[in-house]
Order: sequence, then structure tokens, then C-alpha cells
Amino acid sequence: MYAFIWRKLPFGVVGKLTGSVLLVAATVALLWYVAFPWAEPLLPFDDVQVESGVPAETGGGGDPVTGETPAGDEHELPYDTDQNNSAPPSPSR
Repeated sequence: MYAFIWRKLPFGVVGKLTGSVLLVAATVALLWYVAFPWAEPLLPFDDVQVESGVPAETGGGGDPVTGETPAGDEHELPYDTDQNNSAPPSPSR
């Protein structure tokens, strides 16, 4: 197929290279501005379903989320980090 397109492009090697670049650019533009926007609603890329049981507008304590973490809460996790962890392997000699 590419050999057929190369043979059909006019104006020698320079014209063929220019025509090839223009065909690739037109194909990319068609995909970028027509095909991908059409297909985006059909694809699940933005379908995130993470539920924590905490309302989205609060940080869990009833205070509005401001993007800043209160002092002393930098390392406090709301769940047990030891649950479902296996014991570390014993060293073998």
C-alpha cells in the first residue's frame, strides 16, 4: 500500500517527501480533531468510581476541603496498613 502511494505521488523525490508529510499531517489532524473527539464519550477513560464513604466536599472531619493538610495529620492514614500483609520472608543461609 505504501509503495502504491509513493508511486502515485507526483514531482520526483522532493514532491513525494512533501506529499508524504502532508498526507501524514492530514491523517493525524483528521484523527485528532474528528475521530478521537467522536470516540471519547464511548471510551471509559474518565469513568473513575472510587468510593470512600466520605462526602466529596468535606475532608472527613466535616470541614471543607481547602487543599492544605492540617498540622500533625501528614502521616495519619484512615485505614490499617498491616491488614492483609504477609510476614516478611526469613533470611536463608
